[in-house]
Amino acid sequence: MTVSARQIFALALPALGVLAATPLYLLLDTAVIGRLGAFELAALAIGTTVQSTVTTQLTFLSYGTTARASRLYGSGRRGDAVAEGVQATWVGLGVGLVIASLIWLFAGRIGLWLSGDAATAAAAEEWLHIAAFAIPLTLVVMAGNGWLRGVQDTRRPLWFTLAGVIPGAILIPVLVGEFGLPGSAMANVAGVAVTALCFLVALAREHRGRWRPDWSVIRRQLVMGRDLILRSLSFQVAFVSAAAVAARFGTSSLAAHQIMLQLWNFITLVLDSLAIAAQALTGAALGRGTVDVAKQVGQRVTVYSLLFAGALGAVFAAGAGVIPRLFTGDATVLETIAGPWWLMIVMIVLGGVVFALDGVLLGAGDAAFLRTITIASVVLGFLPGVWIAYAVGGGLTGIWLGLLAFIVIRLIAVVWRFRSMAWAVVDTGR
Repeated sequence: MTVSARQIFALALPALGVLAATPLYLLLDTAVIGRLGAFELAALAIGTTVQSTVTTQLTFLSYGTTARASRLYGSGRRGDAVAEGVQATWVGLGVGLVIASLIWLFAGRIGLWLSGDAATAAAAEEWLHIAAFAIPLTLVVMAGNGWLRGVQDTRRPLWFTLAGVIPGAILIPVLVGEFGLPGSAMANVAGVAVTALCFLVALAREHRGRWRPDWSVIRRQLVMGRDLILRSLSFQVAFVSAAAVAARFGTSSLAAHQIMLQLWNFITLVLDSLAIAAQALTGAALGRGTVDVAKQVGQRVTVYSLLFAGALGAVFAAGAGVIPRLFTGDATVLETIAGPWWLMIVMIVLGGVVFALDGVLLGAGDAAFLRTITIASVVLGFLPGVWIAYAVGGGLTGIWLGLLAFIVIRLIAVVWRFRSMAWAVVDTGR
């Protein structure tokens, strides 16, 4: 049995639409708020950093659920694969409500710690108090993406995502024009609510078993979730530290970092479309016991992802003088972006390999290894770079040199792991 390019791209292209939709929405949000001024853009940077930090700790609701559901699906147990989505949804709702409550209580303090400025913190707090309502809904969406990818359906998630993103995008300029920065958060909540409802309806139509929480399944999800949470936490330590240090260099640096960070998030999620295909196909192959097919998936997806990343890098290199101006007309912010822009392009190309092999290892359930190398990349690469940049006044360029070191260490580790084949463990998922 072999895996064709058609199979890979049939999963990857709809996944690309899902992954690109939300970052494009956030880029539109950044562009609209950027027209209000550097102060509002800095406050949005704080708000979105906090929102991203608390929600992405639960990425196991998508990635972990895909890994488990795909093995069940590969072994011919579609009903059990769908049931993984039910339990992941319960986890998302419960944890999401807890996190939203904590945001309500501590948004002001967190904003002040990140920005060091009371006015910016107050504006970010107002944004977060509204956006917190989207947190449990976002986690429901993650769980829905997880089980549907596991059964190799990436088309419905695309339609569900567009059903929420399009009206949310239309609402951004309307609500921002009426309410200012808080209007951005209102549009966010409205869009996510529509998408979450679509996933819940799909789950209700397909699931045929019990609906109450099954703690034995939830415990098994949380075993994988533990390692993925630590991995996600390592990412967030890196990016929260970057935002905090950028804020210390001034409002212009923080605003410039917000623009570059949203672009980087968009790029990484676009590259993740092929990684999602790799994850679903790898899990299914190992569920069937076909190790050679799983290896073939990794090799093919890595080649395609590297070519795709090279093309993206060329686009951003050619648009170096144009793309940043889509988000701000502030001359100081544009000047600050100029140096680290080229570091981001190098990261794009290297990321083509990193994200593809991440997808293979996630599909194989190799979460413990990914946890360890991510923590090591933060401790040995990013944190030394970013805090040295702060100590010597290296500015935004120094911060992004730390992020580049983070990517390089991960690249070396995932290539070594894939070649070792230690990840290729045959398992039906239960």
